[in-house]
Amino acid sequence: MSKPNKARYRLESVRRSFAEAVGGEAVEFEVGDGKVFSFPHPMFAPDAMQQQLNNAQGDEAGARILLGDSYDEFVAAGGDANSLMLLYVAVRNEAQDTVQKHRPTKG
Repeated sequence: MSKPNKARYRLESVRRSFAEAVGGEAVEFEVGDGKVFSFPHPMFAPDAMQQQLNNAQGDEAGARILLGDSYDEFVAAGGDANSLMLLYVAVRNEAQDTVQKHRPTKG
């Protein structure tokens, strides 16, 4: 029950607010002739994926975790693991800057 004059955070609203602030829950990018791929935004990646990325040995391992079954198609389209991991790091760093400035909405 709500308390009078006391706003509460709604978790759904907080998540939506942060997703909007960082551009969505997925990161889309293109390679080669415009083939589009995506991976979960670092802020919204599942715990298991984050743990796998922390334990990954090298860029190819990290890229395979991010893209899953799409990795081979990504390479065939002209993508490379190092560039993908550079994108991942850039998005993660940008999100950290954004989160420091963002205030989620209540209610």
